[in-house]
Formats: sequence, structure tokens, C-alpha cells
Amino acid sequence: MLEPRTIVAVLKAAAEPTRLRILLLLAAGDLNVKDLTRVLGQSQPRISRHLKLLAEAGLIERSREGSWVYFHLTTEPSRARLLRQLLDGVDAADQTVQRDNTRAAALKADREAAAQDYFRQHAAEWDKIRALHIPEADVERAMREMLATQPIDLLVDLGTGTGRVLELFAGSYARAIGFDANNAMLAYARSRLGVAAAPNAQVRNGDIYDVQLPDRSAGAVVMHQVLHFLSDTAGAIREATRLLEPGGRLLIADFAPHELEYLRDEFAHARLGFARSQIEQLMTDAGLVSAGYRELDPATSGDASRVGDKLIVSLWLGIKPEVGRGIGQGARGQSREQAA
Repeated sequence: MLEPRTIVAVLKAAAEPTRLRILLLLAAGDLNVKDLTRVLGQSQPRISRHLKLLAEAGLIERSREGSWVYFHLTTEPSRARLLRQLLDGVDAADQTVQRDNTRAAALKADREAAAQDYFRQHAAEWDKIRALHIPEADVERAMREMLATQPIDLLVDLGTGTGRVLELFAGSYARAIGFDANNAMLAYARSRLGVAAAPNAQVRNGDIYDVQLPDRSAGAVVMHQVLHFLSDTAGAIREATRLLEPGGRLLIADFAPHELEYLRDEFAHARLGFARSQIEQLMTDAGLVSAGYRELDPATSGDASRVGDKLIVSLWLGIKPEVGRGIGQGARGQSREQAA
């Protein structure tokens, strides 16, 4: 619950017309200062001033992607609820609101075209990898069967790439955040994650070993085809475990051990797959309890066209117990709260 003086401060910050327009725009997706100046037709210093006041009131948050900073609505529950009530009361037929929405739609269309161009240039690489294993639809079906069994408050997708996992589990979570270090991929993910596809999802630039979220803040963490790119598999799993609340679940999808050496040079794979026992031990070391394992082998999938494929996709599910050794510990052996 917010104190009365906090509610007054929040309403005062949102009451100024330009700031209210900014909040309405951010409700439809993350934007940077350049985006907002283009939509609102105001100078960068003026927009920056409004953003500063909104941030001080706790109504928006920021995330950096290289030299750019993106803004999004607050994720703090009490303020988020108040803000949603406020924005829901704005007349969508207002001419200024409609004009802003039209300009924002044009901006997002331009961004999507640029992102699609990037993705087309790299699509052959993705297609070549996908052709080596069972159809992605089968992998996604298995992922949903393992994880989408109960509601998730906050889902975190580490190494989100195109944002497909955020789309896949839309409807299973109250909100979701995807982290990735590749700004081009984030641009693509942001372009496809609209109000219809994943209305409560955001993407941010972030370090998979040092995620900027509090301890025990996530109900579920997903690492889909990420670990084989990393040099420190154990560190990534420890960081994912730190994020999980008691009872939270970690879902890992990656390749079983294989011998396709060319994937190291052509696609920057640091590891040629993982044995079941290897990931289960890393989960145990991080403080998780193994709760499920599935192996998706093209040779036994019933699809005769895939029998010649070489890569097996494995799925691991770990649960963070209510109490136990290693709970809430990050990559340095202590929680953020303890370190503070």
C-alpha cells in the first residue's frame, strides 16, 4: 500500500499533459528519448526533463542498451496498479492521444523494418541450426508442458534473442523480462513483442552473469539454447538460481553432447552440448532440486524426414526448494542482499 503523500506525488507527476502522454506511450512499449521526441514533437532537453521527473516519482524505469537508454513503466506493484488505473481512465478517442498513437505506430513500423532486415541477413544461420534438430514446434510444446503448469508472476528469459520465449509463455505469466547482450537482437525482439503478442513483456540489455534484478524476484527463469554459447555454465546457472523465489523453477533447453565441431568456428558454440548428469549436478550445486528431464531425439520423434538429424535437444527442470543449502546465492557465493 502506498502512503497518501506518495499517492499525491505520483498523481502530481502524472498530471502534467506531456508526462501523461509519455506514460500512455510507454504503456504500449519501451521507448528511448529519440523516439519520444519524434512522437511528441518536443525538444530532447524538455523530454529528458519530463522523464527525470517521472523517474523520481517512481513511475518509470530505465535500462541501458549500449549508448541508448530505454524507458518503461514501473514494475513496482503498488505504483504499477495505481498507474494502470490512471491510464485506463484516459479517453482513447482524444485527438492528441490518437495522434501520438499513430506516430508511435509509424515509428515502430520503421524499427521493425530495420530489425527484420537484420534478421533476414542472419536468417540462414538460424535456419541451418534449426535444420539439425527436431522441429522447433516440438521443442516449444515440450517446454510449455514442463513449465506452463501453473501461473507465473515474473518470468525471466536469459539470452532472450528474438523474444520467442516471451511469446511462447504469454498467458502463463503476469509479467516477463527478457535479457540479452546483443542490441540488434533486442531491437528485433522489441519490434515483434507488441501489445497483442506479449503485452506484459519487456526486453533489456543485460549481463547473464549479473542480472539487474533482486534476489528471489522471479517465479520462473528460462535459458533456451543459451548455455552452449557461454564459457561459465555454472556461473550462469547460479545467477539464474539467485533470481528464483522459493518454489521458483528453472527451465533449460540445450543440446545433448554431440561431435559437430564446425559449430565452434561457424556459430561460436563454446560447448558441444551437455550430458543430463552434468546439468543436473550444476543445478544441485546451485541449490536447485532436479524436477524433470526430457530428451527430444529426431531419430525417435516419429518424423521420418528427421531421422538423419544429429542433434538431440534436452530439457532440464529445476526447482528452488523452500529451504536448503545454497538458496539465494549468486555467482560469488552470496546473495545481493547479503553483499549489500
